[in-house]
Amino acid sequence: MATASKTARKPRSVSKAAPAKSASTRSASAKSPPKKPRTAKPVSAKSDPVEFLRRQVLAALDELKAKDVHEIDVRGKTSIADVLIIASGTSTRHVKSLADEVVKFVKQAGMMPLGIEGQREAEWVLVDLGDIIVHVMLPRIREFYGLERLWTVGDDMPDAANAD
Repeated sequence: MATASKTARKPRSVSKAAPAKSASTRSASAKSPPKKPRTAKPVSAKSDPVEFLRRQVLAALDELKAKDVHEIDVRGKTSIADVLIIASGTSTRHVKSLADEVVKFVKQAGMMPLGIEGQREAEWVLVDLGDIIVHVMLPRIREFYGLERLWTVGDDMPDAANAD
């Protein structure tokens, strides 16, 4: 009985030769080097801990598809935090999962949350990370309390809002 080899070989495909480039195409590609994609500067917990933490929170919320994520810079308005991040979940289970994901990402980054409130009901879960406070809410709860309106009163309004 013949045994099959563990690594199967792929059949060779016959490729067609690429058409020759015209003189104008060759000279244009020879003049400029290929562009490298832009990447964000790496931020470490030591260089800018608030920015590093902010990126971890946003990555966690993006991972589980949080809805309508807003960041509010509250420096100069309060001493409790520098940034509020507000996001919505589609159900109580989604809200709880989003908050758990934020905690997981923050712990993987070597930090610990100072407190977590509202996990049992999971209509509004608050994760206190010190410089950043994360609010994950159901849309109806978010609309009722209006945290965005509360923390942005008196800020410069966009031109479209001033036109009214």
